[in-house]
Amino acid sequence: MRRKNERFVERLPLVPRRPWHAYVLTTLFCLAALALRSAAENLLPVGYPFVSFFPAVILSSFLFGVRPGIYAGVLCGLISWYVFIPPRMGFVVTPGVLLALCFYSFVVAVDIALIHFMQRANYHLAIERERNRSLAENRELLFHELQHRVSNNLQVVAAMLSLQRRHVDHDLARRALDDASARLALVGRISRALYNPSGEGQNIPAFLRTLTADVVEASGRTDVALKVEAPEDLMLEPDVAVPLALIVTEAVSNAIEHGLAHRGGTILIRLDASDEGLALKVMDDGKGIDPDFDMQQGSLGLRIATALASQLNGRFTLQPASRGGAIAQLDLPARA
Repeated sequence: MRRKNERFVERLPLVPRRPWHAYVLTTLFCLAALALRSAAENLLPVGYPFVSFFPAVILSSFLFGVRPGIYAGVLCGLISWYVFIPPRMGFVVTPGVLLALCFYSFVVAVDIALIHFMQRANYHLAIERERNRSLAENRELLFHELQHRVSNNLQVVAAMLSLQRRHVDHDLARRALDDASARLALVGRISRALYNPSGEGQNIPAFLRTLTADVVEASGRTDVALKVEAPEDLMLEPDVAVPLALIVTEAVSNAIEHGLAHRGGTILIRLDASDEGLALKVMDDGKGIDPDFDMQQGSLGLRIATALASQLNGRFTLQPASRGGAIAQLDLPARA
């Protein structure tokens, strides 16, 4: 399996285009170990014939695998036996020589085995990482397809409601169908924009700016100015962001339809986050509301906003502002 941009360790052992290159390089490692041991002859105490040859064996096994490692172990053992084990310059077999060679063989075998098992584990880890990456890509693809189909189905339902409206003569029923169609289309757009297959939260300030601009544009009003104030690093989970977006939409639509029905003005959306929870205010400078206004007798949109706030264990209120206009406020506890 070909893997790109993988870690160097996961690519080991290296496989040259021509296998004999590995043995040539291994031979050079062994000769370098011989030169190093010869140069350190006067610095080392008596003995230590294998001191510079173990790194050559380890490096060969690490880079090129088991077979070059075994080749390095045999070659280094013969060189050290011939050159550095007394009597030198010969292959003399004595009990001391056999003990030294057995010790050397044991250490080399353990080193090669450990390196081999480590590389096998790294190889299987790389395979699992590649498989997980492929599964993640498939999951994201399926998620986008699901979101696309859900959004399309909501758009179809909204279109069916619009068609049904043509066969209804009662103005109140036609208005109810229009509202239902618009809300279904809105839920589809919000769901597609907010939900992330990785489960990461949504950057709320940027989304609110886009959402409220769409609401004003859909109303056909060009004399309404929008301002959004929120912490730029504020992230919310989709379970909270979707109801929050729907509540903002209802509050902005209510401000345009009732507070600024006959003149232009400004709508300010302010979002504050603290350890105590989340506070959202939608303020307009319109005509305001009556002092005896009852939320239970308000529009369907306000009742929907109240219900969504209750689902989040929060509270939604609409009250007159001190300097005119109205303030729609949503208070959510920290656990939301």
